Amino acid sequence: LVKVDSVPALKLPQTPKLPYPYQSENITFLNNEAPGVELAGTLTIPEGKGPFNAVVLVSGSGPQNRNENLLNHEPFLVLSDYLTRNGIVVLRYDDRGVGESKGDFNASTSMDFASDASAAVNYLVARTDIPIRNIGIAGHSEGGLIAPITASENKEVDFIVLMAGPGIPGDSILLLQGDLIAKASGISDESIKALHELRKNIMQVAKDEIDNDVMRNNMITLNKNFIANTPKHILDELEMTEDDVEEGLDIYIGEWMQFFLAYNPRPTLEQTTIPVLAINGTTDLQVPYKENLEAIEKALIKAGNKNYTILPLQNPNHLIQQSLSGNPAVYSTIEETFNEQAMSIIANWILSLK
Repeated sequence: LVKVDSVPALKLPQTPKLPYPYQSENITFLNNEAPGVELAGTLTIPEGKGPFNAVVLVSGSGPQNRNENLLNHEPFLVLSDYLTRNGIVVLRYDDRGVGESKGDFNASTSMDFASDASAAVNYLVARTDIPIRNIGIAGHSEGGLIAPITASENKEVDFIVLMAGPGIPGDSILLLQGDLIAKASGISDESIKALHELRKNIMQVAKDEIDNDVMRNNMITLNKNFIANTPKHILDELEMTEDDVEEGLDIYIGEWMQFFLAYNPRPTLEQTTIPVLAINGTTDLQVPYKENLEAIEKALIKAGNKNYTILPLQNPNHLIQQSLSGNPAVYSTIEETFNEQAMSIIANWILSLK
């Protein structure tokens, strides 16, 4: 290790720079189904007469701004720029309670965010000054869960794009995610198996118990029993002690997590007959590609969907960056913000819709 005066800034070659070869408007729109929710975003419109296909970008979990700013990157800024340069109208917006949008993010679940996405679609429908042919939703991660919900409730949605979106229940995703990230971090299989069972039991408590205080106490009891009955070498590897019985429990408490853990996207996907593009990277450790893409395809087959494309992409991680390891610990060190091949696939697929 060498001490330095400053850390060199990460190069982000894909970040677009002004002037843009298209129109860009800062806009606001109301969610009429949610009093007090006014969403602010950016609408980008290609040059030319159209008609254009249009897409609403819906971000992943956690409070995100319109550019989905996280870990030094702005994936939605890069993606919207690419799509608009290729002739697609794009609307991206700050989550409720984030940036310039109004509303309470912390009191909301995926169903509330689906309502916001629907309001964004309705805004595009009302923009009769823009020649729009089809309107769709492209959701990343949790946004890929939200997109089918929105499409099931708003018939103005003509297509959906699922980018690292879930096809299996939330608790199953988090268990797989925990196992894969632990393995990528060098944890032994024995310790991963032990931790898996603990997390499985904690999630069951989170799904079953409504009272937050009772939930927390039951989780603390699970942790205490785990520490008391687990061999020392496993506890040492997991770095767990009696001082950690309350560590990490807050993430399981709250309406959003309770909804996410229990929600199974498959029944909604089984009713989805509009065109669907589902992509995921083979090194995604957060929404593992094999289990989720297979579940999405099975659901769409059951729906009788005649226009869907399922594509595993070699090596992109959960943020759709090229990454051999997929480990979330290196997201912020990768210069690529959004894989160019993935953006090309998304753009060409949307442009193919007539």
